[in-house]
Amino acid sequence: MYSLTVVDHIMVAHSFRGAEFGPAQRLHGATFVVEAEFRAETIDHLHLLIDIGLAKDELRKILAAMDYRNLDAEPEFAGKNTTTEYLAFHIHGLLAAACRDGRMGPGAGQVHGIKVLLRESHIAWAAFEGPVA
Repeated sequence: MYSLTVVDHIMVAHSFRGAEFGPAQRLHGATFVVEAEFRAETIDHLHLLIDIGLAKDELRKILAAMDYRNLDAEPEFAGKNTTTEYLAFHIHGLLAAACRDGRMGPGAGQVHGIKVLLRESHIAWAAFEGPVA
């Protein structure tokens, strides 16, 4: 199994609904280091899994839509708790779509799985891993 990972980060503001979240129900900030790991069983004739530049650029485009924003005010997150787990799932879906529609180059066709990991701190992180298809 081959894998290639690109990393970036975002800074967001958000709040959560539900008594379970305690003080996090109030508006607060979070900084996430975002790791996107692409997995494939084979590499291409150039010995590449996926173009690292395209993967890095696509991750940045996805994150730019969230970076330095209050996620509570973004229509795509209306009615959702933007937990670390949910954001990993959301980013995964956007990266998988980019692989499927060719925005990540021809090598993306061999990618069968993506793992998105968000590190909220040195002691807490969450991830979502799933297929591209």
